[in-house]
Amino acid sequence: MLGELLQGTDPGGFVIIQDSCSYSGRHLMKSLICAALSREEVVHVLGFEVGEEELNYGLNTASLQRLHFHNVYTDPLGWTDHSAVTVQQFCLEELTNLIKQISQPKPNILVIDSLSWLLRHISTPTVCKTLLQLKKGGAVRAIIGLLHADIHQRGTVGSICHLATSVITVSPCVKPDEAVAKITKRLKSGKVIQDEEMFSIKDDLTVTVQSKLSNVAHKQTELEEQQMDPTANLTFNLRLSDTEREAKEKLALPFAFSKEKKTALLHSGQGSGRILYEPDANDDYDQEDPDDDLDI
Repeated sequence: MLGELLQGTDPGGFVIIQDSCSYSGRHLMKSLICAALSREEVVHVLGFEVGEEELNYGLNTASLQRLHFHNVYTDPLGWTDHSAVTVQQFCLEELTNLIKQISQPKPNILVIDSLSWLLRHISTPTVCKTLLQLKKGGAVRAIIGLLHADIHQRGTVGSICHLATSVITVSPCVKPDEAVAKITKRLKSGKVIQDEEMFSIKDDLTVTVQSKLSNVAHKQTELEEQQMDPTANLTFNLRLSDTEREAKEKLALPFAFSKEKKTALLHSGQGSGRILYEPDANDDYDQEDPDDDLDI
């Protein structure tokens, strides 16, 4: 599933890379940028946390002409009055004008580095509203955002991730050059698909998927079930063969009513017996006072 996200086959998608202090998701974000540039797509980066030089490090220099870095890192709050973009300009109108200033017929991808910086200076409802408008506005083809989940409350992270079509949660692995990606993808039909993969990132920012942890865990579970079979060393057989199972299913149980028996009991034919009761003189029963025999 990580390979599908790198191919960018989901138009109108919103991908969130969720990391923590134990493992940074910035390298995976740069891999997504590199994959988009290799598809000859135009990428706009809102840089809040790192400068342009650090972001461009490792990217293919031939494709940097399609990468447009909007520097918010130098003066994010507009204190010097010389910054082209500030955090207050994170709204649909400003971002649309910023992207349309670069007249390119290619589809645009917006990368936000990072959403955590925005959430520390703008309210969560405002950020969610702008992201939702960008998804539906048509100014960008896809959105990629980096989110440091361990510095926010759980409700804030849940609100942002609820808008995303794909959430990639990265965590460290045993080997230092490998990591684990837990992917949650929401389809347009409403179905949610989850997968867990082990990957590594090379120096040229290409991602190699090593294995799927879900398949490894499934095989390990099957192996443990085979090894812990309690019926393996018994002196008698607890399992049924196909012939024995077929004979068991055909057996009529004495307490189970078949269709023929139900029909015979519910639909009585001619000559069936009836019970007639005629009260005698000893039966002292008063219709008006049925409790007359009680000594009250």
